[in-house]
Amino acid sequence: MTDAATPRRGRGRPSRTQSEAAPATRDRILEAAREEFSERGYEKTSVRGIAKAAGVDSALVHHYFGTKEQVFEAAIEVAFAPALAAPAAVEDGPLDGVGERLTRFLLGIWENPTTRTPLLAIVRSAVNNETAAAVFRRLVAAQLLRRIAGRLDLPDAELRAELAAAQLVGVAMLRYVIKIEPLASADVERIVERVAPVVQGHLTAP
Repeated sequence: MTDAATPRRGRGRPSRTQSEAAPATRDRILEAAREEFSERGYEKTSVRGIAKAAGVDSALVHHYFGTKEQVFEAAIEVAFAPALAAPAAVEDGPLDGVGERLTRFLLGIWENPTTRTPLLAIVRSAVNNETAAAVFRRLVAAQLLRRIAGRLDLPDAELRAELAAAQLVGVAMLRYVIKIEPLASADVERIVERVAPVVQGHLTAP
């Protein structure tokens, strides 16, 4: 029998013990979400599946993040964080070397297995689901491309940034996602050598 003086906890609300461990629980849910989205894609991933992988009740996932779309957005914001330093590659040095710096920086993220895995989850989900694609577009446009464009100080800066991004995303898709040979196994330095001038042209050519 429940003591009348003891407040009842609402459904989905973490207990005092859970609240004290909230940061760790939230991080565990995000890690599970990234793994689930990476392995299954957006369509086949469920809040229930994320909760099971994280070892929590699905109500707790809803409590911290809300809908599946919101879980996805929170997960990819963390996963995409390394790429958000890309605008610094634009301004860190002369403009005539920006293509190589940006190409080397972004391919370096893909070359690192630790940062590549969550990026694969983002790309695969965005390709196969419009909801996931909308979240990805919003993140890329607001936090990456507009910041790069703002540092170019050139006509059609946003279009230039988008074309450069399209070049690099295309290379990443073929090399790391679809794994088309010989691109998939080519030395990354050779890729940088070939791709960087194209990216440079998109960003700074008249």
